[in-house]
Amino acid sequence: MPTAEEITRHHDDRPPPGADPFVDPSGARPYEIRVVEYDDRWPADFRRVAERIRAVLGDRALEIHHVGSTSVPGLPAKPVIDIDLVVADPAEEAAYLPDLVAAGFVHHIREPWWHEHRLVKWADPLAYVHIFGPDCPEVIRHRMFHDWLVEHEEERQRYADAKRAAATAMNARPGGGTGMDYNRHKEPVVREIYDRMFRAHGLLP
Repeated sequence: MPTAEEITRHHDDRPPPGADPFVDPSGARPYEIRVVEYDDRWPADFRRVAERIRAVLGDRALEIHHVGSTSVPGLPAKPVIDIDLVVADPAEEAAYLPDLVAAGFVHHIREPWWHEHRLVKWADPLAYVHIFGPDCPEVIRHRMFHDWLVEHEEERQRYADAKRAAATAMNARPGGGTGMDYNRHKEPVVREIYDRMFRAHGLLP
């Protein structure tokens, strides 16, 4: 189990000099960022993709969680289902990745500097599957953040405003922005919410 310090520390996912996280070069291209109102179909979309992962990996899928904004009822979001998949060792790609790719998932990102994170995409419904290892602090943070937003309407509204503002800012650029640009823009608000959440849970003084 990660320590309180590991859970509350904002681990830097920025690539080291010269490193490129994108396996799929198209991932670095800007696009129009769409933030839409909550869709009641999103939980069912998650279940469809989760069932596909289970069918492919079986017991190798140690945990599968619906995370991100589409997992929070009432929260506007980019229409992309975010999923955390926990495997025994994300760095050991041969143990899981070929089977996912053969089943139709597309390997998109490799970030060994950030919790050995891998990302694969599913096309319909559009889903991003974030692959981490057991007891990863980021998985715990994602689940805490989900619960906090579900339980606190004012934080949910604050985050919704930040998401809309980030999308507007990205789309004011020629050609739009990347998902990573969008995340960076709303990061200050996200970290403020995390700070209040961690303090309420007694993880920060």
